[in-house]
Amino acid sequence: MIQPEITHHYAHINGIRFHYAKAGNGARLVLLLHGFPDFWYSWHKLLGPLGEHFTVVAPDMRGYNLTDKPDWGYETDVLVQDVVGFIDELGFERAVVVGHDWGGAIAWATALAYPHRVERLVVLNCPHPLVFEAELRHNPAQLRKLWYMGFFQIPWLPETLLLHANLDWVVEQTFRGDVYDKTAFSDDDLRAYKTALAQPGAIKCGLNYYRAAARHGLRAMTRNSDGLITMPTLLIWGEGDRYLGKELIEPHARYVSDLRIHRIPRCSHWVQHERPAEVLEVMLDFLG
Repeated sequence: MIQPEITHHYAHINGIRFHYAKAGNGARLVLLLHGFPDFWYSWHKLLGPLGEHFTVVAPDMRGYNLTDKPDWGYETDVLVQDVVGFIDELGFERAVVVGHDWGGAIAWATALAYPHRVERLVVLNCPHPLVFEAELRHNPAQLRKLWYMGFFQIPWLPETLLLHANLDWVVEQTFRGDVYDKTAFSDDDLRAYKTALAQPGAIKCGLNYYRAAARHGLRAMTRNSDGLITMPTLLIWGEGDRYLGKELIEPHARYVSDLRIHRIPRCSHWVQHERPAEVLEVMLDFLG
């Protein structure tokens, strides 16, 4: 089968203009949510292959790349409304919601707040918010790995340093410096990331996700729910993640009633970049 073309579109959702990439016209919607410091391109190795079977959409999340960059709206409830707004805009009742990193956190929160809008849930290297909260309380080693979250709370300094002093170095180290397979990120990939992060306001908006989370706490992601996930859920985890320890994987059985776990040894946080063929195979098997 010939892979469908990736096309680019804009839509006004939840008060701002979003850019998104799209592939395929299947009967089921797969919504791909990227994390920090990423953009729709996080999924460029999976969009076409998934588009052979589904309608697949990968937005630039609020504040990133070609999407609007408002000063407001980085709280969990607004980010969830962005996701639900996409499902409505695209004309679907439900979606398979897939998220990595911050996109994973938003995917968990969407499944908790709107379970009737999430057909299935796929999360890559991002813990359920209650699992994460417990680890931060009881696991000093995990807390030390996330030192940068504290640094991100400082006003204006992180974005100034990242953009004006060290953007090339940060992109190189964050992506190619993390992975086991250094070919996972080409020079063209790194240039694409530098261009996206250099968009005016993009870095500050990305940091606003962390700042809003610090103000409101992780329990804001489970507001008005018991934290239990009931739809079929696939958790994919690169076990070489230097930010999130693999000890976070097993506790998910407490909060997810229908859970499938796929571990990938010697794979970094950037699992869909480093092992795209394996991630695609596991996702297609899970989605039927």
